[in-house]
Amino acid sequence: MSKVKKWLIPLAILVITLVIAKLIFDNPPESKRGGPSGASQLTVEVTQLKPEQYTVVVDTFGTVQPRTQNALVAQVSGQIIEVNPQFKNGGFFSKGDVLLTLDQRDYLADVKIAEAGLLSAEQALLEEKANAKQAKIDWERLGNNAEPSDLVLRKPQLAAAQASLLSAEASLTIAKLALERTQITAPYDGRILEQLVDLGQVLSANTKVAEIYSTDSVEIRLPINNSDIDLVNFPEEYRDNNQRQSNIEARFTSSLSNNQSWLGKVIRTEGAIDSNAQQLYIVAQIEDPYNPLLHPGPSIKIGQYVNAEVQGKTLADAIVIDNSTIYQGSYVYVVEDSLLRRRDISIRWQNSQKSIIENGLNAGEFLVTTPLGQVSSGTRVSIAGEQQPRKKPSADREVKLQQMAKKMGVSVEELRAKRGNKAAGPAANSPQSSHQ
Repeated sequence: MSKVKKWLIPLAILVITLVIAKLIFDNPPESKRGGPSGASQLTVEVTQLKPEQYTVVVDTFGTVQPRTQNALVAQVSGQIIEVNPQFKNGGFFSKGDVLLTLDQRDYLADVKIAEAGLLSAEQALLEEKANAKQAKIDWERLGNNAEPSDLVLRKPQLAAAQASLLSAEASLTIAKLALERTQITAPYDGRILEQLVDLGQVLSANTKVAEIYSTDSVEIRLPINNSDIDLVNFPEEYRDNNQRQSNIEARFTSSLSNNQSWLGKVIRTEGAIDSNAQQLYIVAQIEDPYNPLLHPGPSIKIGQYVNAEVQGKTLADAIVIDNSTIYQGSYVYVVEDSLLRRRDISIRWQNSQKSIIENGLNAGEFLVTTPLGQVSSGTRVSIAGEQQPRKKPSADREVKLQQMAKKMGVSVEELRAKRGNKAAGPAANSPQSSHQ
């Protein structure tokens, strides 16, 4: 009997195990996880692209240089005895102003000596004219019928006296010119760039006394990127002296002057590409830069670094977008059928805020303006401000409803209605409902 029990117990355990295993295999657990959700994973803001007429503004830079600059030189020697109060670094002057006066005493003496020499030459000429006239009378008194020679009529002596007079006049002119040059005057309206001498200093001829420049206008040499050359109408000059004028405005700003700007215009294009930078340079000009009525605020300085905005061409039907919507300078995101799509682009022109797109985007498309992190193309998104579609029931739930309706012998719609009534039942039996 004990032997039978020993066999029955393991056999019973084995049978029970097989039955449990069969039940598990015949009734696998149903997954409660629904299918892929149709709901949006992101909400983004978009703008619909529209072609527009856009005027390009080319950003560039340069340093301010005078249009006319030269050295002021003393043409005679002498000691400086008087200095104009405006003869200092940054001082303004007008054409004809006396900036420096040299000691004139030596030059006054030279003038008197030249005047004396002129008087002597005039007297000698008068005497020689009288001698020539008397020589002709004497020749006729002698009864000579022949024509007298030039030597008899003292013509060579008369010519020599006239030459001496001309020389004396020239000497006086030179002496007066040297005296005049003891006053060093301004050749034009301008400003002192650098003062090199001062009161009491003895100068020799051809000594540089100052570096000056004209204040009627200043110039700024501006480089243009090769990609921007076709976006600006440059003024050009030709061999037949015909110049193609263009009223190209240029606005200048500087970090040295808060909110200070100067308006100028492009006046010429240089005739060669810069060999170092391999760029084309244009030259802009600011007229009357030191007139406070035209340019209020701090005056522009020679050598000052300025930023420039040069007016370019006006493009029709341009696709213009913000730089903030461009990723890594090469692609953007658009929304197509509620899906996020990456779009590679090529940029025709760009400044610090805007870009003109050459290829990759079309009018009417929805450009994503919301900054995005790590996202994948094809992600389902919703557009901010648009009404979202109702969530559709999952496939598994629909199958369960059909199976349950089949067991109960009713349609799916009747089952849904019955469930709706059950959900409304507690509300119908609430205290508030009974009170009514």
